[in-house]
Amino acid sequence: MNIYIMADIEGISGIYCRDQVVTDGRYYTEGRELMTKEINICARACKEAGADKVFVHDCHGVSGNVIWSGLSDDIDYVFSGLGLKQRFAEVIRETDGVILLGYHAMAGTPGAVLEHTMSSASYQNIWLNGKKCGEIGIDSAILGDMGIPVIMVSGDDKTCREAEKFIPGVVTAEVKRGSACMGALLLPPKKAERVLREKTAEAISKIAEILPVQCEKPVRFTLEYTERHETPNPLAKPYMEIIDGRTFSVTGRTTEEAWYRCL
Repeated sequence: MNIYIMADIEGISGIYCRDQVVTDGRYYTEGRELMTKEINICARACKEAGADKVFVHDCHGVSGNVIWSGLSDDIDYVFSGLGLKQRFAEVIRETDGVILLGYHAMAGTPGAVLEHTMSSASYQNIWLNGKKCGEIGIDSAILGDMGIPVIMVSGDDKTCREAEKFIPGVVTAEVKRGSACMGALLLPPKKAERVLREKTAEAISKIAEILPVQCEKPVRFTLEYTERHETPNPLAKPYMEIIDGRTFSVTGRTTEEAWYRCL
């Protein structure tokens, strides 16, 4: 059994403000340390629960956030630098389940820590087949088309509730409670670690019960840019439907195809 950990940073325990998650932030080093530690905890729990291999994908920003020298030997491979143009490494097709570690709620979620969808500077809202969604919905749907289930999601309470709406039966690990975009009720480190270990073990024990997310085909994405962006040139995307000055839609035979047509 192989497990793929897709690791973001905003939902990591101990993270509550922008300065911990951006490269020029005053507390970015602390954020990297917290992210690396939580990845190690999750990977160890995966191995203890019976995983043969654990792949980790640093998906925050342009990658390169984890502290290389601090990674555990429980991890078999780490993927960095793929970016939005390639959401998952090819080895994803060799895995049996995916953990979305340190994820955050979609843009506009009240009280959610560092809420956004893909890019707070670029995207105001994203809809998948008419349903507003965030990165949890996008990633679980792409994986679902490959027949791969998302078995666990960790983050704040709003993130966990969002995951449960999109992924029936998913195990959620609530490591903090959001009180504002940059404010949270944080669990102390040992308590957060215990939650992660217990929930990871539970998710792997239920891997056969959690089904891949399935979307109606063809898949339609609608993207609304922030006011500082303009829609793409129709000559570059002849399959695109312009809705208004900063909103457009595309369709694809699969979620992955539709998503990449957006970019």
